[in-house]
Amino acid sequence: MARAENIVTSHTVEINAPARVVWEVLIDLDNYHQWNTFCPRIQCGLQIGDEVHMQVLTPDTGETVPVFEYLVACDPEQLLSWEQRPVPDNMDAARRDQYIKAIDANRCSYFTTDIFLGLNQDTIMREHGAWVKIGFDRMALDLKRRAEELHASRS
Repeated sequence: MARAENIVTSHTVEINAPARVVWEVLIDLDNYHQWNTFCPRIQCGLQIGDEVHMQVLTPDTGETVPVFEYLVACDPEQLLSWEQRPVPDNMDAARRDQYIKAIDANRCSYFTTDIFLGLNQDTIMREHGAWVKIGFDRMALDLKRRAEELHASRS
């Protein structure tokens, strides 16, 4: 069972760009390296059930670690989610949700969560929760900057 104390939540950023522009940045996986300092590389077909292969930068060590998950939600301009499922050689499990909410025609908000699940949820939170929070907060600011730059270049 999921436990509230095992949820990591980024700060919510208000972005001076439409939700469609933020969505465009989030699903332009080939260009994550241009703006995303937390996850500079990601591959996925963007169809529900597709594998998601990421390289995530750990803020504490600066090393990049591979992460393998599955796409579980892809609701344009609202929600992009993937999850790690337990397998016999790794019982870790988690679900990441990225939320976009339109404020008006030219502004929206964004935040992301990761809930650690399964047998190892407390250990994952204890060992990784702090750096995931740092990475998520940084990514939210990176996304804000990229979406605002893109929107301004088109206006």
